[in-house]
Amino acid sequence: MELFAERGFENTTVAEIAARAGLTERTFFRHFADKREVLFYGSAALQELLAKSAYEAPASLPPLEAIEAALIGATAFFGERREFACQRQAIIAANPELQEREQVKLAMLATALAEALRRRGVKEPAASLAAEAGVAVFKVAFQRWTAGAGDRTLAQLIRESMDELKAVAGGGEERRSSTDDFGARAHGRRGDERRKVRAQDDYVT
Repeated sequence: MELFAERGFENTTVAEIAARAGLTERTFFRHFADKREVLFYGSAALQELLAKSAYEAPASLPPLEAIEAALIGATAFFGERREFACQRQAIIAANPELQEREQVKLAMLATALAEALRRRGVKEPAASLAAEAGVAVFKVAFQRWTAGAGDRTLAQLIRESMDELKAVAGGGEERRSSTDDFGARAHGRRGDERRKVRAQDDYVT
C-alpha cells in the first residue's frame, strides 16, 4: 500500500512490492494473481462473512433488514483500519482499471447476498433487489466513511444510508398510491360518461 501511495499504482512493479515485503516474486504470485489483488485482499472473506450473516439473521427480519443487520455486523471486519481504507480508496479512485475491478467485486457480493436471501426463502426478484440495494448502501456508506464523515462510525453511516434508501422507496410508494388513486378516479369518470351515453340512447330509443 505504501508503494502504491508513493509511486502510484501504475508505476509500481510486482518486483518492488515483493522486495518491500521481503518476498520473492514467485512467493508473491502464490498469494496474488496480480498486483491489483493486493488492494482487494480479504474481499472473499468479507463476502463470505456477509452472506453467512445475512442467512443467519433472525427469521423475523424482512430481506432488506436482514441485509442491513449483516452489513452492520461486518463493520468489525474493518476494525481500526480506517486510515488503510482511506489510502486504498484514494488509490482505486485514481485508477479506472481498479475501479472496474472493484465493481466486479461488488457484483460478486450482491450475487452472494441474493443467494443467502433465497436460502432464507425469499423469492425473486425480491432477493436480488434487496441484495443490490444492500450493496449500494454499503458502497455509499463506505465512501462517506473513508472520505472523513466526522466522527461517525461505519455502522452509523450504514444505518443512515439505509434510512435514506427507505425514505426514497417510501416516496415511491406514495407516488404509486397517488397514481393509482388518479387512475381510479379517471376510470370512474369514464364509467359515469358511458352510463350517461347509454341512458341517452335508451331515451332516444
